[in-house]
Amino acid sequence: MKSILVDLHISADKYILMYQGVAQNVFAHALDGRSVQFPAKILKPFLLKDGVKGRFRITFDDQGKYKGIDKIK
Repeated sequence: MKSILVDLHISADKYILMYQGVAQNVFAHALDGRSVQFPAKILKPFLLKDGVKGRFRITFDDQGKYKGIDKIK
């Protein structure tokens, strides 16, 4: 499986707006410089009162289909 690493710092208020549909996708730059886009809903398990913060590994298959996400830092 392929993966990509992203550092995220999303406030709780901003995440709630994304999750409610104002902007349903997160746009970020991976640590290797690639631009990535993924659904905000995959971050829900990591939402704390101060938002979503940390380094995450997003895994996907050879066709680019999402397989999972893990917080690594």
